[in-house]
Amino acid sequence: MSKTAVRALHILGVAGSAGGILYGLEKAVWIHWWIMAMVTGILLITFELMQSRLWLIQLKGVLTLVKLGLLSCFFILPEEKAALYVVVILMSVIVAHGPAGLRHYSIWHRRRIDEPKGRKKSLHG
Repeated sequence: MSKTAVRALHILGVAGSAGGILYGLEKAVWIHWWIMAMVTGILLITFELMQSRLWLIQLKGVLTLVKLGLLSCFFILPEEKAALYVVVILMSVIVAHGPAGLRHYSIWHRRRIDEPKGRKKSLHG
């Protein structure tokens, strides 16, 4: 399965679980979408780490970990689930569609960092 296919399934899982979370529907209605979003999210993180360990200190990786932290707050603040979910979605869109300088910004180096030329591993062969 390609990274794009996994990403498509991830977005489908996020969209499918959104209604249940935002409108407080019974968990049984949306939990399968949630599981799809979490499994594909883990796969996407794995792909990113296989491609470059720099992901962990680049804004795209750091904010992914922050999003996971916010999602884990569902258990601590269940009454705030909808608000937390909206924040996670907004963060996702800003990072995914932001310029490379934002996505590749290193919180450690305080500047954009990229994988050195010729070192980036391809996931497709």
